[in-house]
Parts: sequence; C-alpha cells; structure tokens
Amino acid sequence: MNGALADFRWRDGLDILLVAVIVYRVLVMFKGTRAVQMVIGLGALVAASVLAQTLELHGLQFILDSLWSLWVIVLVVLFQPELRRALAWVGQGRALSSVFGASRRERAQVVEEVASVAETLAIRRIGALMVLERATGLRQYAELGVPLDAIVSADLLTTIFLPYSPLHDGAVFIQSTRIVAAGCFLPLSRSAQVGRALGTRHRAALGISEETDAVAVTVSEETGVISVAVDGHIDPVADTQALRRRLHELVGTTATATAPRTLLRSVMRLRPRHHEEA
Repeated sequence: MNGALADFRWRDGLDILLVAVIVYRVLVMFKGTRAVQMVIGLGALVAASVLAQTLELHGLQFILDSLWSLWVIVLVVLFQPELRRALAWVGQGRALSSVFGASRRERAQVVEEVASVAETLAIRRIGALMVLERATGLRQYAELGVPLDAIVSADLLTTIFLPYSPLHDGAVFIQSTRIVAAGCFLPLSRSAQVGRALGTRHRAALGISEETDAVAVTVSEETGVISVAVDGHIDPVADTQALRRRLHELVGTTATATAPRTLLRSVMRLRPRHHEEA
C-alpha cells in the first residue's frame, strides 16, 4: 500500500481530474436526451453478450459478435447530434466556463431580472415563456431559435416579448447569465392530465420540464397569471415575491433585496401610459 502511494505522481492526479471532468460533461450532455436511452440499449447488448458467452449460447453469441464488429460506425450514427454539439462546445472554448458556471450572485441577479420582467408583462397582459437551463443541456432546442448571446436583462426580455416583436411567440433560453436564443419552439406536453384550459405556451413549458430539468416561467396573455413549470408540473405563483422565492430555491441561490436601479426601472415600465403622454 505504501509502495503504491509512493509511486503516485502529481501527473496521475491531474490525469484523474481531467478524466473526471470529461466524464461529468459527457453525462451532463447526455442527461435528458435520447442518448440516455441509446446508452441503456448498448448496455443491454453488452449484458446479453456476456450472458451468451457464460451460458454458451453459440447462436446468440455469433449474432452479437457480428454486431460488435461494426460498433464504431453504429456509435457515430447513433450519437451524431451529441458528437456534433460536443465538438462545437469545445471549439467555442466554453469547457471551463460550463464546468464552473456562474457565481451565486450572478445567478441571483438573473432571478431578479426574470422576476422583474414577468411582473411587468403580467400587468400588461403580454404572454411570455422563459426557460432557465440547469444541469441538462438545452442546445438541441436552442439551435431551433434565433441565437442572441446577450446578458440577461429585463429591458431586453421585455422588448423580445412585446407583441410587435417577431420573436414574441417563441421561448427564450437562458443559460447561466446569458440569453442564448429567442423565438425557440418547444415540445408540447402530451400528458392526459393537462386540462384544456392550458394554452400552447403553457403546454410547451410543461413539455420542456417533462423532458429536461429546466425551469420554465410563463406569463398568461389572457389572465396575466405567472406560472412555473419544473419536473413535469406547472403551478401558478401568487405574486412576484413568490416567484422570486421559487426561482431562488430552484437555481440554488438566496433572495436578496431588489437593487434600487432595478426597482426604479420596474416602476418606470409600470407607469400608466397617459402619464407619459401628459
């Protein structure tokens, strides 16, 4: 035992750390996607191959051995979307930033911006759908929208969802502290328990929460009610403070007092229109 520890070098520790980071990123990338089912299927084939060899099932073993001879081509074909996104992710130089992520203060600021714009749009009865990425990557959905790569701002989000904006009908994806895409289309929930009162926007929020661990915030255009969808459930929130508490809980931050600049900006947006014209 002591001899093994004596032979342990700092390069071995670095090697273990790099492998752990790569494995972690691969698991995060595959989590919540169809690749998970494919990996499970490959694991079942491996188990069947071992079982056939142990029980000497020569016919089954011959079929499985023939299949494994083409395993490289099979993996490339099956995991083509995931491999393409992984190479693009590495090429953009976002490896370290994705591993360490944003600080708690930055995430708390994102929550404040989202809650502020939700309050503004709810009072004006303007529909909205904002999706906050957590552990599961949402690139396959964000790639269907218009790329933005902008800092999360209540003013920008309000502009996107105004009725005359060409992107107001789609969803906005927020990754860490950036708005990565707007005008995105989401999978609609097919749950039989969803009432007919829920419109397309709410069904889309529920659908993305069923397939990933993302948090979807919706604002109803008809009623102005704000709802939060997560883990396959969608629930309305009583007010903006309840929304803030819920989002802070889901993204792992603590609620902070609203900054004076953010508060003043919210008041200016909520001011009646006839006062502006006077």
